[in-house]
Amino acid sequence: MAGGWAQGSRRAARLPEGGRLMAPASRLLALWALARPGGPGAVAEEERCTVERRADLTYAEFVQQYAFVRPVILQGLTDNSRFRALCSRERLLASFGDRVVRLSTANTYSYHKVDLPFQEYVEQLLHPQDPTSLGNDTLYFFGDNNFTEWASLFRHYSPPPFGLLGTAPAYSFGIAGAGSGVPFHWHGPGYSEVIYGRKRWFLYPPEKTPEFHPNKTTLAWLRDTYPALPPSARPLECTIRAGEVLYFPDRWWHATLNLDTSVFISTFLG
Repeated sequence: MAGGWAQGSRRAARLPEGGRLMAPASRLLALWALARPGGPGAVAEEERCTVERRADLTYAEFVQQYAFVRPVILQGLTDNSRFRALCSRERLLASFGDRVVRLSTANTYSYHKVDLPFQEYVEQLLHPQDPTSLGNDTLYFFGDNNFTEWASLFRHYSPPPFGLLGTAPAYSFGIAGAGSGVPFHWHGPGYSEVIYGRKRWFLYPPEKTPEFHPNKTTLAWLRDTYPALPPSARPLECTIRAGEVLYFPDRWWHATLNLDTSVFISTFLG
């Protein structure tokens, strides 16, 4: 994919301190499939989706069927091809490489913050996730955007057209390596659109608290906890691809896993 982020997702795995190999998400998906007796292969796991996709949704249908009830994947409601072009690796580095960005730890509470130049993050930290790392050892670029400095980019983004009464939209922009993600947490309603790459989501309704450790990564949860879940305890889940938008209602638990180096933007309805 010329100009995109595919090169980031295909980088050779590296040996961190201690000599353990960093595994891309595709390898973990294969392990995940093997861990489920009689289960389908990794590709089937990635393709399995229990969240409805809608390409022809009206606002009335959105409010009546999804806004306060369940997640939905929206297709074709906006055209963000211009925004996507501006989010290529080369263009973002040219425009924002020297800007300082704030990274958060990839755990449920994201309490630790680190500031460093965007170019340093892309070139040194945007590698496949180590499945053995804890959330507070993993830095993740999402949210904490300086809207003044990034305004020239955000003004080209077309958010989903469906709002909720009494809320105002706020953007959070992110870029993360394969296998990274945020473990289960909840907040208000919103949308998440993938610009490059693929992001797998796992969701539970507010009344169904998932089994997880707040400092273990989604990758670790997928390896250690997910395979043992009975069907009645499994989350809603789906892989969101470039150009698709996931809507999640208020207080729904969710965890994310980037299957590739991914660029994404969320619109929170606060």
